[in-house]
Formats: sequence, structure tokens, C-alpha cells
Amino acid sequence: MRDMQSEPQAFDRVLSSMCTDPHPAARDAAERFLATNPGDPGTYPTVATLEDDAIEQLGEIAGLDDPAGYITSGGTEANIQAVRIARERAGTRTPNVVMPESGHFSFRKAADLLGVELRVVPTDDDHRTALEAVRASVDDDTAAVIGVAGTTEYGRVDPIPELGEIARSVDALLHVDAAWGGFVLPFTDYDWQFAHAPVDTMTIDPHKMGQAAVPSGGLLVRSPDLLDALAVDTPYLESTAQATLTGTRSGAGVASAVAAMDELWPDGYRRQYVRSQNNADWLADALEKRGYEVADPTLPLVAADVPRSTFDALRAKGWRISRTGTGELRIVCMPHVTREMLASFVGDLDRLEVRASVPVASDD
Repeated sequence: MRDMQSEPQAFDRVLSSMCTDPHPAARDAAERFLATNPGDPGTYPTVATLEDDAIEQLGEIAGLDDPAGYITSGGTEANIQAVRIARERAGTRTPNVVMPESGHFSFRKAADLLGVELRVVPTDDDHRTALEAVRASVDDDTAAVIGVAGTTEYGRVDPIPELGEIARSVDALLHVDAAWGGFVLPFTDYDWQFAHAPVDTMTIDPHKMGQAAVPSGGLLVRSPDLLDALAVDTPYLESTAQATLTGTRSGAGVASAVAAMDELWPDGYRRQYVRSQNNADWLADALEKRGYEVADPTLPLVAADVPRSTFDALRAKGWRISRTGTGELRIVCMPHVTREMLASFVGDLDRLEVRASVPVASDD
């Protein structure tokens, strides 16, 4: 029988995850609200009020006045719900959604669950969606155009305003997946949010760069009436309707999101972005000096062409790393990733490369 007193995995060698060690205030809030259910706001009004606060704060971060939405289980749920909104709004029996190949795999789940055609377009040489391919793919049955603000493989930001123009040309919604990027992009010059473009819906996750406890995702909508497409009657609850997907949810995610944002927005997040970006730039430079081809880390994410054998050896040393779809090493400089961790990682990489370069003695 498994020892239920075992401790959770430490973050000291985790370099691939887009989740992180929660802020202490978020951890405390999650524990206090663990048993509350924001899915039944009539019975649990305190956590329902906290959820309103969370959406207000997310709206401020994402440039949206009078925001609406809710705290989801994560980016997957928010992306599914955004596609569901688009499908219900579209006046066609054969809706399609257009997204770049850099889009998150949750959109494939959404298309499968909702019976929507998913049209995947290529990215350009900088790993951003190819606008001409998007223009060629949309039509009168397009329900939504998807842009990514902080891709999971290269940290790229799609040209969101231009995607908004394309979406409007066919009366489609524009959805922006800023699940990871939403808490770093406010401190950059990118055009990515509601104030920059005709964005209708957005995914933005406090449990990633926002340092809230898992699970704590976010779905924002420009207009509250967009949530009407999701609403179902809830006759046995104290509230009369519900627009969420999961229904019963722990208040831990809601409370921890509010606690983290109260502590860190905006100055704490700004300092964290600068620190993470500096770490990504340092690592990219270190890898380039060792002869690896590295994608320019425009956000705190590094991708490099480290060979499979070296990658596997680093994994064997306990480093939690991952690869892009085309096989590159992928490292995300999350808040828990320190310069010391990265230096230790590069040290292991150097020792492996030295060992690989030593000739094997002959038996002759």
C-alpha cells in the first residue's frame, strides 16, 4: 500500500512545467477555502464574492473594463468553453475554428467534444501564426479564430490585432489563449489583450505565472452575454443557472488566485517577469556558447537543439525537461527556476558532453 505520508515532489529540478510553487499567501488561502464550492454561489456567497474579485483583477491585467468570466480548472477548460461559446453563437450547422499549429492540444479536445471542425494553419519562420494562411482558411462557417499569446513551445505571441480583423471580416469570435503568457505580457510591448484588439474571449491562468495554487485557471469574456451560451438551469441549487463546465469546484483555486494577485499585482509580477526573462536570456546565451542552436527567447522560455542522447542523460540525472514537437529541448523559466538551478543544469550538460567526447579505449 502506498505511503500516504509521502511528500510532494520538490521543484528544484523541474524545468519543463508551466505550473510553479504557489506564493505563500496563495497556499494559505487555498487551504482555508478548500471545502467551499463556487459552483453553488447561493450557498457559498463568500467564495462567490471572491470569484467576482478574481475576475475583476484578471480583467485589469488583461485590459478589460467590466469583465465577466469565471475561475476554471485550467487552460483546457477555458479553451473548451471558449470554443463552446463560439459554436453556440455561430449561425451555422457546420462551424469551424481556425488555429495555428502552435495552438494548445486542448483545442483538439474541444473540437472532438463539441463536433466542431478544427482548421490548423502553419506558423511562420518565427513560430507565429501565418496570417495569409488564416485568411485563406476562414469562411462564412468560421465560428472562431484563435491566437496564442505565449505559445507553449517557443513562447511566441501571435499578431493578435490582425487576427481580430480577420475574425471580424467573417463575423467570427476572436479567442486569445494567454494561459501562460497573461501574467508576463503586461510588462512587454506586445499587443495581446482586450485593449489592443477586438478580443472576445481569453484564457489566462493564475496557476501558471500568476503563482496561484493548482487548479486555478481563468476564462474572461468581453461581454457578459457571451456566457449566456453556456448557461444551464440548476433547479436544485440555491442559484438558478450555471455557466461553468465542471459544476462543483473547490474554492481553493478562487481564493488562491485572489490572494496571489493581491500580493503580486503589479509590482511583484513585474519583478518576477524581469527575473525570469533574465534567466531565460542567460540560459540561451550559455547554450549558444556551447554550440547549440537556440530559438530567441522572446518570453521566458528557451528551446534548443540538444541531441536526444544528451536529453535522455539529463533526464536520467533527475532533470524534469521536455521537448518541442520538432524535438528541441524546452525549458520554461518559471518563478521557482533560479539562476543557481540553471547553472547546475548547464554544469551537468557540460559533464555529459565531456564524457561523450572522451574516446573509448581500444581492446587492441
